[in-house]
Amino acid sequence: MRSAASSNVSRIPLLALLVLAAAPPGAGQGVETLRSTGGLPPHVVGEFRLPAVYQETPDGRRFIFDRRGHRVHRLDPGSDRAAVVVEIGPEPGRIIGASAFDLGRTAGQRFVVADAPDGRERVQIFDLDGRRLGGFGLPGRALPRVMLDETVLSGIGTLEFTGREILMSQPELGGLVTRFSLRGQPFHTFGVLRRTGQESNRDVHLALNAGIPRLAHDGGYYFVFQTGIPMFRKYDARGTLLFERHVEGPALDATINAMPTTWPRRTHDRGVTLPFIPPNVRTAAVDRAGNLWIALAVPVIFVYDPNGEKIRTVRLRAASIVQPSSLYFPDRTRMLVAPGGFEFTVW
Repeated sequence: MRSAASSNVSRIPLLALLVLAAAPPGAGQGVETLRSTGGLPPHVVGEFRLPAVYQETPDGRRFIFDRRGHRVHRLDPGSDRAAVVVEIGPEPGRIIGASAFDLGRTAGQRFVVADAPDGRERVQIFDLDGRRLGGFGLPGRALPRVMLDETVLSGIGTLEFTGREILMSQPELGGLVTRFSLRGQPFHTFGVLRRTGQESNRDVHLALNAGIPRLAHDGGYYFVFQTGIPMFRKYDARGTLLFERHVEGPALDATINAMPTTWPRRTHDRGVTLPFIPPNVRTAAVDRAGNLWIALAVPVIFVYDPNGEKIRTVRLRAASIVQPSSLYFPDRTRMLVAPGGFEFTVW
């Protein structure tokens, strides 16, 4: 292979070589299939009811958030058994009705878990051994505006822990992104709600403005809309809009063509009746190079560079096609995916 490349190199202009070298794998091609290169041992994965998040600290400790089991597990380097570090329960220091987990961008010595004892949203901060360091509750009762297979994806389910603050989607507060202090004070809300044509129907309008906030590598923020027309926005560190991009591609054509204009209402187990609006985005994450990965409801992932240009379309495969509930990048080359506890080499 090397000799064949050497024989042809003189025929390729230098500029073309530079473009080829700079392009990410799969650029300009169709859908790439990334195959799992590792992950959690099957006997460990079998211990969990629904491993919704799989993340790793710099020293190699792996954390698994079992959403259905209401527990957080830790797998230490060299161990073949996962230890429970946070148990089930409504009292402080335990979790019940949990919807989100995050080690934080720096993956230092803390993690956060969002849960909802008795339907009231709560965020708790723990050290890596599961000792509670603090927490706060949100006013009112949790409203499951966006759900997928009985899992609430909106509200505290979208949180990201930056190490210094917590980002959430709370369109009820008047903006797309709300920044909370670690004591639970919402000190900055930004991002104008998009026009939906449903402004007269508050529940639908807010659901169509639900999304996933993510910290960008340049200190700004991404916001990925979960429902309605797939799109995302990027803001600078002050919350000023930099650009907006529609999420488009052949994989989404059928979804967009079938987009409804009215939505049925259903009563949830908390006694509240809300319009049923399924998500078009399952999750999103920013890799160590600053690229935004958006996992869609259809089994593909679109990858955008920091300037908002789409550079890859990716499908994940382990034993079968993987539909992510969580993506995490512990370094520049690996991506950890839940459910399943898989590892993929991405660059």
